[in-house]
Order: sequence, then structure tokens, then C-alpha cells
Amino acid sequence: MYRSWMFVPGNNEKHLRKVKDLTADVIIYDLEDAVPDERKVSARVQVKETIASRSEKVNFVRVNALDTRYFIDDLHEVMTEHLSGIMLPKVNSRDDIVIAAYLLGQLEEKHQLPKGELAIVPLIETAKGLENASDIAKASERVLCLSFGAEDYTLDLNIEPANAEEALTYARSKLVVASKAADKEAPIDSVYTDFHNEAGLEQAALASKRYGFQGKLLIHPKQIDIVNRVFSPTDEQIAEAKRIVELYEASLQKGEGAVQLDGKMIDVPIAERAKRILAYAEQEQTT
Repeated sequence: MYRSWMFVPGNNEKHLRKVKDLTADVIIYDLEDAVPDERKVSARVQVKETIASRSEKVNFVRVNALDTRYFIDDLHEVMTEHLSGIMLPKVNSRDDIVIAAYLLGQLEEKHQLPKGELAIVPLIETAKGLENASDIAKASERVLCLSFGAEDYTLDLNIEPANAEEALTYARSKLVVASKAADKEAPIDSVYTDFHNEAGLEQAALASKRYGFQGKLLIHPKQIDIVNRVFSPTDEQIAEAKRIVELYEASLQKGEGAVQLDGKMIDVPIAERAKRILAYAEQEQTT
């Protein structure tokens, strides 16, 4: 589970130098929105050099959309052994994934990288992309998880910002369902743009977690700790999960099924959720 996905502008040397100090679970080097046209070429060089020196990080690159003149060059120029995968923006159909997956395979062979290891994180930002979310998630084994670009999505649907959160309920739920149906990891929720509003970010992150997302896209380092905390189980949750698992497994060993704990019925879904919490906690301790 990756909780925090931090965007870093690919053309900003100062921010690239600070990547080593970021505690985000994933670094996304941005070659798309953050980089003006005249800086695309130099940004690719800077991003590749940074990734090559940051083998301890989970390194993704947000390339430009497949239908732009920058896409192919982005892929070619960022290939390095420490690249974890790409975030592909404006994904509208499974064909977008099929094409990107094929090209990644060719580049892995050309650059003598391990076959099939480069992942794809599709960014769903349009009505068409959301409508095809299930097919997109199933399009390739390379798809790690889906991600949501709410800003572009609201623009595409002409949703007024004042009503955006309520209007986005359907989109978020559909991405969570499509991900699970495709046996993919839970999706990543959109950025919270007001990085000065820490209380607002915490509430947004809690809402994302309730929807079933595994984390959020971030645009400022001060957002990392808040999102990591929200998407991590608390000490109390871990302790309760241990009690539930121990009690339930002891019940199974006796040939029994559901059991009560503190006046609550513990059955298979409750026990499985508790095991998931413990797995998340163990994962965090090892990263």
C-alpha cells in the first residue's frame, strides 16, 4: 500500500535536489503539467539523473499524454534501472494502456531492464476514462492501480467547484469498485490543492480513506505527514485487530465460527479486515 504520492516538477532543480529528504511513499517526477514546452527536453535529462541517484525511492514519472508529441520521447529519455513505472495522464480507454504497455516492454528489452517490472498508473481525468475504468484497470498486468485527477475531471464535466465534492462521489466510488473487480490495488485519490489548509487536507484524506482509496496525490511536502498518518492504522486499531484475529483463530481451532468481542459479533469479514490492518502495519514497519 502506497499512501503518499508526491509530485515533483521535473524542471525544478531545487525541488529535485530535495527528493532525498522527502518521506512520501512514492515520488512522481512530473513532465506534464508542471513543465512548459520549452523545458520538456531538459526536464527529461534532470529527471533521469535524479532517478539514477535515488535507488532507495519508489520512482514514477508522469509522462505527457499518449496523444501528445512528447509522449514517445518522454518514455525513451527516462529509462533507467531505478525507474519504478510511469503515471499516464488522460487515459480514456484500454487501448491507451495496451499501447503504453507494449512500448514499455520494447524499452525494457532495449535498455536491458527486467522484463515486465515497469508499472503503469493510469490517471483517470475524463468522463470517457471513468466510463471505461474497469477495462482500463484490466488492460495489462502492468497496471498497478488507478488514480483520480479530480481537477481535470470537473473541468471535463463542467462541474462547478462549489459543488465538486458532492458531484465527485460517483466517480470515486466507481474507481474503487473497478479496481477491486480487476483485482488491482485500491486507487489513489486526487490532489488537495489548498496546501496551506492542513485541517482541510486531513478531512479530505479521511474521506478518501472512507471511500476505499489507499492514498492521495500530493503537491507540497507539508502534506506528506498528514496523509501518511491518516492512511496508517493507529496504535489502538492495531491492538484491537490483534485481539480480533487471536480470538477468531482460537474460535476456528475449536471448530466454532463467529464469536463475540466486547459485545460485538466477530465473523469472517471483521476478521479479514483486522488481518488487513495488521498487514498494513507490518508493511509500514519494513519500509
